[in-house]
Amino acid sequence: MSRSPVSANLKIVLVVLALGIVVALLLHTQTIVRKLQEREHRYADLYVKALEYIGSESASNADLTLITEEIINKIDFPIIIAAPDRRPSGSKNITIDSTLSPDEVIRFLEKERDAMAAHNPPLALLYQDTIVTQYVYYDESDTVKQLRALPYIEIAVATLFIFIGYISFSYIKRSEQANIWVGMSKETAHQLGTPLSSIMGWIALLREQQAMPPPALALVDEMENDVQRLERIALRFSKIGSQPELHEQDIGDTVRKSVEYYKKRIPRLGKTVEFTVRQAEPVLVRCNAELIEWVFENLIKNALDAIESSSGRITFTVGRSGRTAVIDVADTGKGIEKRRRKDIFRPGYSTKKRGWGLGLSLARRIVENYHKGRLFVLASDPGRGTTFRIKLPAA
Repeated sequence: MSRSPVSANLKIVLVVLALGIVVALLLHTQTIVRKLQEREHRYADLYVKALEYIGSESASNADLTLITEEIINKIDFPIIIAAPDRRPSGSKNITIDSTLSPDEVIRFLEKERDAMAAHNPPLALLYQDTIVTQYVYYDESDTVKQLRALPYIEIAVATLFIFIGYISFSYIKRSEQANIWVGMSKETAHQLGTPLSSIMGWIALLREQQAMPPPALALVDEMENDVQRLERIALRFSKIGSQPELHEQDIGDTVRKSVEYYKKRIPRLGKTVEFTVRQAEPVLVRCNAELIEWVFENLIKNALDAIESSSGRITFTVGRSGRTAVIDVADTGKGIEKRRRKDIFRPGYSTKKRGWGLGLSLARRIVENYHKGRLFVLASDPGRGTTFRIKLPAA
């Protein structure tokens, strides 16, 4: 079962729409910033012309008062006035530390002057239209700087809210999935209980038949083994959603028990599969045998499905690395493409026409949620096979 095309397309549309909104916001803000910069440039140019007029012989007292009040005093962006040799001689709208010495103030203004010149070329204050008497350096006002940073702040805040919303949505989704898992598991265990009890009763009646030949008794024994396995499966389903009891045991024994069960049933699949369990020493872990067997059986079944030829090999390697028990499950199947390795653990994902795509997802849930371990693809080569690795805390 693959991802829904409608869901994927909807996500792409939402991402493109979000990017479009961000780009539009940036362009709109930059347009406003550019207009404000042009306005401040005109004010700076007007400031220079006002100073030139003040220095002319035709300026009257009324004109001087008007220029001072309406132009010079209303400028709100930083300005540095420098002599013809570029040495600062005055400033406006720049905060200067009162503890600095005159030489330190000059050095401070020179740094500010150089920073201003990097953004805006200085304006020359001329006498008689030819002689440079002063240079005026200016910078952006605090309003323009804040407006320039505004879209990035908005994007950061929006990204934060989207991230929090995504985490919250994912948590709710996982909780809903967990509740579905629990409800389905408990209902399955309940539904299996009644027919299993009935079958066990019929088997008991068959055993009471005195004239039953030995081959028939052997068949009854196999039926009883399969019914007992169904009872264990029902027990496993009933434990989903509750905290299982963990007991210390050799994980290799659990592996061999799962392998022995499938060995007897391989001929029914029409394949010749060789099972190998490698273990140099006992590896003790605290686990729930019923649930961890389920993990191994899911991995074996997945490996059997991956072996498409008439023969193959499944190898379990059980060992210990420090405080961690390591179990590798390697098969000689068709392998997994690199881009699909994350999807195989997603509920509902399956490359087979039959099945619900829940086996590996359930196996990972049992290992990680109930045993505080890890289950992942260690290695996989298309056409050569796959190795799954399970890590569990060692006892």
